[in-house]
Amino acid sequence: MTHSVQQDKKSVWHHLTPHQIFDHNDPLVMVKGEGMRVWDINGKEYLDASSGGLWTVNVGYGRTEIADAVREQLLTLNYFAQTAGNIPASEFAEKLIEKMPGMSRVYYANSGSEANEKAFKMVRQIAQKKYGGKKRKILYRERDYHGTTIACLSATGQEQRRDHYGPFVPDFIQVPHCCEYRSQWGEVEDYGIRAANEIERVILEEDPSTVGALCLEPITAGGGVITPPEGYWQRVQEICKKYDIILHIDEVVCGLGRTGKWFGYQQYGIQPDIVTMAKGVASGYAAISCTVTTEAIFNMFKEVEHDAKMDYFRDVSTFGGCTSGPAAALANLNIIERENLLENADKQGKYLLSLLHGLQEKHSIIGDVRGLGLFAGFELVEDRQTKVPVDESVSAAIAAHCMKQGVLIGRTNRSFALFNNTICLSPALIATKQDIDDIVHALDCALTEVVAETK
Repeated sequence: MTHSVQQDKKSVWHHLTPHQIFDHNDPLVMVKGEGMRVWDINGKEYLDASSGGLWTVNVGYGRTEIADAVREQLLTLNYFAQTAGNIPASEFAEKLIEKMPGMSRVYYANSGSEANEKAFKMVRQIAQKKYGGKKRKILYRERDYHGTTIACLSATGQEQRRDHYGPFVPDFIQVPHCCEYRSQWGEVEDYGIRAANEIERVILEEDPSTVGALCLEPITAGGGVITPPEGYWQRVQEICKKYDIILHIDEVVCGLGRTGKWFGYQQYGIQPDIVTMAKGVASGYAAISCTVTTEAIFNMFKEVEHDAKMDYFRDVSTFGGCTSGPAAALANLNIIERENLLENADKQGKYLLSLLHGLQEKHSIIGDVRGLGLFAGFELVEDRQTKVPVDESVSAAIAAHCMKQGVLIGRTNRSFALFNNTICLSPALIATKQDIDDIVHALDCALTEVVAETK
């Protein structure tokens, strides 16, 4: 086992990791997962409250049904380019669309970043086909995150994630966030309407005839688990319809049951034009992402024009042709249905939020609690009156204390100049009441210890 750790230190470039820490420490190497728990190379057991660290393993670890489906499919046909069809791709697409009234077409790729890139390209090609290239601007929201590629970072409202990677793709325009706890206008009535109207203000400043799409997370995830305020989404939908703007919802984190419904946007009664997803689509058992559109969007690429090159979507994804992705996704979806995991996410999510509000009453360092379903977070502040955020080192210390207790949590991590102060929780949809109790107990102990250490 020690040899494997040394191999890792010698050869692996870890994600989001300053490797100087490995000069004096060993990397965390995971070797096994079962249900809600994982084990590291030293045999230490952890309760995973972060679904694999990146909101992904929605149905938990060790699912034989998914592994068997992937193995059987790989032996039958492992790959063929998506210029042709294959059986698991068509079967999963049909079943997925059944869960998404109003949507009708599925474009396969292999990651959330790639799914969003496809959506951006669709918007740009539509601008060329219908508007002479003019309606090409894509709006994104402050604090939202849409991926790691340069175009996706161009649409990401987190300054530290963008540092050093510019210049960015032109005509991506930021709109204000909708975090009422961090209201840009102080205490105002109908904050949700006000925040949505700010999107309209930006559209008018940019000229509506140049704005092609608005790309938003239904609930801001890595930017602080920001649930939208009342009235926000309905007003956003009105604005998009008013100015003929494509509404692109990024469900990479919220999709496939995380919030207690199949998709986060379904919590708010809106109808998007494009929906992107990855992560929980196959719970991490295979790489897959989907860019799902309405039939109206799809038909725009069939319209005959003078330029025949424009009469189809000029795009390809090599690994969109891997059959393991939709095979795993289909088995994953079946598990969510059969085990009533949407209902469990809703039930256990409400219980989790109630316990987090209890922690808030006990620990003055918690300024705000937010969440929906098994998707929750709380902000840490120096003072509740001033709402000054704690330094990132504090949230890092809380995560470290939880890890010592055998519980893995998430946090905003080197994303903002000030607001790396949110603890993020996303346990698998199979979480039990006891799992939630254990997670919150670890948080309680960590908060008590960290606050004592900082005094």
